[in-house]
Amino acid sequence: MSSVRLLTAILCLIWFQSCDFHKQEDVTSPESILLKDFKPVSLFRIPVTNIQKARFPVIDMHTHGDYVSTPEEVDQWVKVMDETGIEKVIVLTEAHGAKFDSLADLYSAYPDRFELWCGFDYTGYNKSGYGPDAVRELVRCFGKGARGVGELGDKGRGLYYCKPEAWGMHPDDPRLDMLFDKCVELEIPLNIHFGDDIWMYENKDIYNDGLMSGWTFGIDSSMREGMGRFIVKEGMISIMENTLKRHPENIIIACHFGNLTNDLDRIAGLLDKYPNLYVDNSAKYAETATIPRFASSFYRKYQDRIVFGTDWVPTADMNRIAFRILETLDEHFYALGYFNLPLSIGYHWPMNGFGLENDILRKVYRENALKIIRQDSN
Repeated sequence: MSSVRLLTAILCLIWFQSCDFHKQEDVTSPESILLKDFKPVSLFRIPVTNIQKARFPVIDMHTHGDYVSTPEEVDQWVKVMDETGIEKVIVLTEAHGAKFDSLADLYSAYPDRFELWCGFDYTGYNKSGYGPDAVRELVRCFGKGARGVGELGDKGRGLYYCKPEAWGMHPDDPRLDMLFDKCVELEIPLNIHFGDDIWMYENKDIYNDGLMSGWTFGIDSSMREGMGRFIVKEGMISIMENTLKRHPENIIIACHFGNLTNDLDRIAGLLDKYPNLYVDNSAKYAETATIPRFASSFYRKYQDRIVFGTDWVPTADMNRIAFRILETLDEHFYALGYFNLPLSIGYHWPMNGFGLENDILRKVYRENALKIIRQDSN
């Protein structure tokens, strides 16, 4: 064999070993694919609806401004809102004191586009006499522009979203009564996070079909230790009901469908029993869009009690995925491009549209929100 032919043969061998199809053969070996790397793409040739803007104006009742810190970032957020049809957003700051004041100043350039809700001040919650100072701080935040309270968060050990933490004190605790009463007086609603989805409590094993979200947001051992007795899923549902029963005059939004997307009949029972209860659909598109017939029937039955939310600081693509689920009958699509966000709406489940009627969309997108927020915020 001539040197030229030998060199050609060597180069061909190198090319063959480096070809994509050779690499693909390795990658598709079941033993080599990691679940965390699984990012399926639908190969079905089925209708795809390209939603650029919501069909009707939207009030997003559940966002967070944690990663927005400059006027330029606020401007960018408004641009996304304009592009996708978001009329207004509620920013759940979970803040009080100087932090709330700084956020109120940051968003003040767009008073008609952003409404800020504050948090409760738990300072001294474990000492006698707790309450009056926290009420005064709530009133002060109201004077600074707060028009609601939230997101209050309790995943089993106590309220900890608003700082300082209140380990061992849950939303149904009598120590909070005067704060809830003041919310009634000020005519401001509360957004409360009770527990978490069932996948977060289950074992992280081959039988957990929400394994990736369960792994990311799971109730791990650190949540079960420290101050306060850890309350499991069933106990948190009881706390939700106790809170509703204890405070019938407060408008309470149980965010994320009350974290009962695995059992919508359960949250339906609470909606039937407590007229002061609403739910938001934020960060629960994947969990509901995987059961489209059952979930859409829930929307139709409780169309007057569901408000729209996204969670975090939504991008245009995140908004459009939410609109696609609510407005279309598209089937078997993914939103895995958002998996790296702290609160993904994609996870690993294929999603399907609900095809909700216009009257329902108007209510979920905007009209129900107008029943909740203060009239001077409209």
